[in-house]
Amino acid sequence: MKPTHYDKNRLCPSLVQESAAKCFFGDRCRFLHDVGRYLETKPSDLGPRCVLFETFGRCPYGVTCRFAGAHLGPEGQNLVREERVQAPPVRNSLDRALQQQLRKRQVRFERAEQALRQLSRGPGTGPSPAAATPEVSGTEGALGQDGGDTQQALLEPGAGALASSSVQTCGPLTDEDIVRLRPCEKRKLDIGGKLYLAPLTTCGNLPFRRICKRFGADVTCGEMAVCTNLLQGQTSEWALLRRHPCEDVFGVQLEGAFPDTMTKCAELLNRTIEVDFVDINVGCPIDLVYKKGGGCALMNRSAKFQQIVRGMNQVLDVPLTVKIRTGVQERVNLAHRLLPELREWGAALVTLHGRSREQRYTKLADWQYIEQCVTAASPMPLFGNGDILSYEDANRAMQTGVAGVMIARGALLKPWLFTEIKEQRHWDISSSERLAILQDFTRYGLEHWGSDTQGVEKTRRFLLEWLSFLCRYVPVGLLERLPQRINERPPYYLGRDYLETLMASQKAADWIRISEMLLGPVPPNFVFLPKHKANAYK
Repeated sequence: MKPTHYDKNRLCPSLVQESAAKCFFGDRCRFLHDVGRYLETKPSDLGPRCVLFETFGRCPYGVTCRFAGAHLGPEGQNLVREERVQAPPVRNSLDRALQQQLRKRQVRFERAEQALRQLSRGPGTGPSPAAATPEVSGTEGALGQDGGDTQQALLEPGAGALASSSVQTCGPLTDEDIVRLRPCEKRKLDIGGKLYLAPLTTCGNLPFRRICKRFGADVTCGEMAVCTNLLQGQTSEWALLRRHPCEDVFGVQLEGAFPDTMTKCAELLNRTIEVDFVDINVGCPIDLVYKKGGGCALMNRSAKFQQIVRGMNQVLDVPLTVKIRTGVQERVNLAHRLLPELREWGAALVTLHGRSREQRYTKLADWQYIEQCVTAASPMPLFGNGDILSYEDANRAMQTGVAGVMIARGALLKPWLFTEIKEQRHWDISSSERLAILQDFTRYGLEHWGSDTQGVEKTRRFLLEWLSFLCRYVPVGLLERLPQRINERPPYYLGRDYLETLMASQKAADWIRISEMLLGPVPPNFVFLPKHKANAYK
């Protein structure tokens, strides 16, 4: 949680950013404008080295940085290393002009509206001549981004031939203005046999994905993003779409319950961000999503589900994938009936989690049922997901005939699992090596969330969430038999050294202690509430 006491003496952003212009609010500004007074109340530095200054040559947080001693001059000025200055390499950020247009509802979704009109007449109905060659306004349809010209041509994607009449456009004519990709001409998603890191809410953030990429994950996917929040231009939701350059095969996952919002959101992302595929979340079991008709509820709403898949497939230039569960109720499997329909609707790949919504994690994943679904999905590739914590588990999963495996909780317990699968061995990793992984995570977190107090505490929060999973790992050298099963909970045990014992603790207070080794002491009145646990620390 953000420390509330820090807001009382917060420096004005105009001084932090070293802007030449004066503060817009003037005397009405609620922040401090006296740097000397701010430094008197600022907490002490957490270390002598600033990650942002060393990596990018300049720290944008200036005097508010919790490692400011590394880049402040004798008179308090923010130093810059000219030879290292570079822009952060993260892509898919939200443009300020686009955000304003989204908030004012000035963005037009003509391809989405055309697809929705066609779907309302029935999936088999062809587009009318008026829908095939709409009149486009170049200024109103623009998004303030370089990719704005690609959405001007609104020809029906399913049409095999060119439109007979010309499309009215504004600006230079390109091939994309006239020729739209047919579904059979879309870029294929060739990830068969690759290791797919699941989209993990809260824990599957960009720093964690960088850790997994380093250990051998081939395909990564952003955290679940709610389509309505993206259409409203919420900064926190758009942050879930960010992509690091090391993520060579990357997708985003959308959650929604209605065809209009999902199709419009797909068109928006198709224009503005760089992804290799878009995934639909039809597996989320939480009540907040399910009761609104999204997540697992779509498996029982086949008409809406069909419109969502067909509509998104029409407006996207990248492959569309779907993640589903076996069903909603424990003994009523639905996946085998949905898979042939998804193939017909245009899904390029489906991932099946071998559990129903009702059972959650109370039972093991049903890989026998996943094996049956492989035949039902053929020739569409099917990925399997559930209970993979060792290379033996991955080998057994591949024997079912799936195109590949998706790894979720296994990556949270041991991110080096990808290395184990590729090298076909058990890695008896030491406590010092595991601590080095956590140090890398904190460094990536400070790069991503910032090095001021707010960024440090946000990094700490996500580190603690991850530690609540990491504590379940049992070192290979202590096991009576190999491998460890994901549903096994070992009794309290002593590790081979103090740090290994500390990392095995189930107590939140010990997770706090580990975070203090990496990020310094916690602020006063610090509260941590793990999302998946009842125990808390205050």
